Amino acid sequence: MDHMEEINQHRSEVDDELSIKLNPREIADKNFDTRLRGFDKDQVNEFLDEIIKDYENYIQQVDHLTQENQRLIRRVDELSKQLTVAKQTGSLNKNSAVTNYDILKRISNLERKVFGLKLDNSD
Repeated sequence: MDHMEEINQHRSEVDDELSIKLNPREIADKNFDTRLRGFDKDQVNEFLDEIIKDYENYIQQVDHLTQENQRLIRRVDELSKQLTVAKQTGSLNKNSAVTNYDILKRISNLERKVFGLKLDNSD
């Protein structure tokens, strides 16, 4: 599915969710029967043109907000992953520091025993 099809599909889903029944093209193509002493056709057409512009503006805003929402969702996912990695790395570093401390402590004890015995034997 290409980008335009995806946008049109999403727009259709949003329209369904919001119970939107008309799109700008349907409004523009709507014909009314004329009756004696009916409405001024030019006024009706001008009003319908304003409605069409509002609908087009609405569609642009929904598309923009949908794209912004998708971008923000991707950003939240990315930051969540970074946070998870940072927590794991932080805990590994903490465990690593404890392990390094234990190793240094053991080496120090061994050095005292080895070098302490050598010092005692040289007397």
